[in-house]
Amino acid sequence: MTRAHTPSIPPVIEADEAEYRDSGVPSTVAIFGHPLHPLLVTFPIAFLTGALGTDVGYWLTGDSFWARASFWLIGVGIVSGLVAAATGMSDFVKIDRVREHSAGWAHMVGNVAALTLSAINFWLRWNDQAGAILPIGLILSLIVATLLAITGWYGAELIYRHKVAVIGYGPNHRPQ
Repeated sequence: MTRAHTPSIPPVIEADEAEYRDSGVPSTVAIFGHPLHPLLVTFPIAFLTGALGTDVGYWLTGDSFWARASFWLIGVGIVSGLVAAATGMSDFVKIDRVREHSAGWAHMVGNVAALTLSAINFWLRWNDQAGAILPIGLILSLIVATLLAITGWYGAELIYRHKVAVIGYGPNHRPQ
């Protein structure tokens, strides 16, 4: 069903309405139509930003508990980040719409940088968990948390503005 052009509706609004009706592009890695990448990214985001919190905890208290917690949070953040990266990279490689927008590139490059800096941070702490925190470990954790906030913004931009990795069932699906 198409709507005839009405002089009372400016063409710009009609273009926005057409974009709004765009059903989007489903993720290449999904279960029953539900994309996995948005689910999986919550884990590395939580672990790696949590490491910033435990680094601050160590800085304020000097308690080695916080140093051990940071070490494990960073390690698990890297592992879960690699799993999330695999699903995200699948969408990046297989969905043209992701690569067509600067948000897709910023999201991918920023997350690769965050994982790389996290690996460096983890390696620095390997033999001396507490000694590596001040100042370089804390600085790296702060940079990673900031990068994740920025790349999270771009990821949301891809989903909500460009409609990438939305739930998709094909052109004949009608919501119940």
